[in-house]
Amino acid sequence: MANEVIENVEDRVGDQVIRRKIIKTNDTQYPSGFRYALHYGYTDGRGVIVRYDNENETPGRHERHTSEGVESIDFPGMLALRDRFMNEIDY
Repeated sequence: MANEVIENVEDRVGDQVIRRKIIKTNDTQYPSGFRYALHYGYTDGRGVIVRYDNENETPGRHERHTSEGVESIDFPGMLALRDRFMNEIDY
């Protein structure tokens, strides 16, 4: 199983954290070819503001997490999803 780290960044501003972890993989658990977590949340235990990730127990499932809950999303491609995340958090 080959893995290549594409991005692994964490930025903190006050009580908020932005993490972008993208790994290119040929693991069949991730049929999109990427294992990723794009997270914007709090460091003080208040939780997530918004996070995109591929769910670990269901191959091929992609999710968007907010304080209101979790929804399944279509995967538009890694670059498009990363751009969507960055635009959504206005970073």
